[in-house]
Amino acid sequence: MTMTTIKTAWTALADPVRAWWAGLGRLPRMGVYALLIFGALLLPNDQIGSFMSPYSDWQGLLFFPIGGYILLAIGLNVVVGQAGLLDLGYVAFFAVGAYSMAVLGKIYHWDFWEIIAVGIAVTALSGVILGAPTLRLRGDYLAIVTLGFGEIVRITAQNTAAIGGPNGMNGIPHPPNLTTWAFPSAQPFSALGLSGLTPFKYAELDSRPYYYLMVLAIVLAIIFSKRLANSRVGRAWAAIREDEDAAELMGVPTFKFKLAAFAIGASIGGLAGVLYSTQTVSIIPDDFPFILSATILAAVVLGGSGNIPGVMLGAFLIAWVPERIRFLAEYRVLIFGAVLVLMMILRPEGLLPSRMRKAEFAEGTGGMGSMGGEVSTSKKTVGAGE
Repeated sequence: MTMTTIKTAWTALADPVRAWWAGLGRLPRMGVYALLIFGALLLPNDQIGSFMSPYSDWQGLLFFPIGGYILLAIGLNVVVGQAGLLDLGYVAFFAVGAYSMAVLGKIYHWDFWEIIAVGIAVTALSGVILGAPTLRLRGDYLAIVTLGFGEIVRITAQNTAAIGGPNGMNGIPHPPNLTTWAFPSAQPFSALGLSGLTPFKYAELDSRPYYYLMVLAIVLAIIFSKRLANSRVGRAWAAIREDEDAAELMGVPTFKFKLAAFAIGASIGGLAGVLYSTQTVSIIPDDFPFILSATILAAVVLGGSGNIPGVMLGAFLIAWVPERIRFLAEYRVLIFGAVLVLMMILRPEGLLPSRMRKAEFAEGTGGMGSMGGEVSTSKKTVGAGE
């Protein structure tokens, strides 16, 4: 079976699903969303875990890296997928959110819900601080600057004694327990295979309550990102992504919208950082390496940059597949890397690209402006409506 045959088979499978979804009305779509959320809530079931992750803790894996990668990918998709800006230092915002939770929760004893709001605001401000002096740059220059910003944040944390230096911070508080009034008994969850679960009682040994909190954060991030994509802001980002010079000539204030993309993407990354640190209880600067930024970027590109279901699929695969093939020992990373290379050859636009992004790739731009995402131009140009 040739690569062309595999690619054609995948397209033949995906296109009918895309057409079916496009033909659904608002109410049926809401029903599908509700079923998907319900299915996500059932994932911690031990029977599912015995197949999905027989070599590691499935509940813990669901929270992080799977849930964390998905939330981070949604945030990075705002910057890379919707605005077309290459950010190689996205892990910095994840770190800022995590340290916000650690400092405000442990040292100042703030309430968890207050810390979430402040953590999102602080990381959004970090995005503005990074973007304001650098967004005049484009392409690889912008990528280098953002990479440097990520390293600056990590090294600053490593050399700041007030936040633990290289030893990091421990004793980070858990979210407040809500189970006593919301679910006084765990009995209703036994029928779902989740016996013994109290979904709002947070403790170190049970990752499932944190996973449900992560699911809530992901749902809110999806709604927020989707509404932005369908708004004037999203249309401005699309214009900037396709041709920034043309957008500016047409009156789009490109700098303002690029700055907004950085701030919004950073705030979602900060939310992921807050949730991560409150579950792990202890963080160190080495928890936030450059490779994490590269991994999330790979998830966005693999899934289909600019398409939320696509980037979620990409993040899930990037997080889950290495754990599922853990039985291959030291060869698992080699095989996983080979699979990623193969997928980029077969589907350079991603597994689930949007129609607009698919058309951009067909035209040879890669849908990433002057970022260097160009691919070879096909003989037949695919229209946006195809």
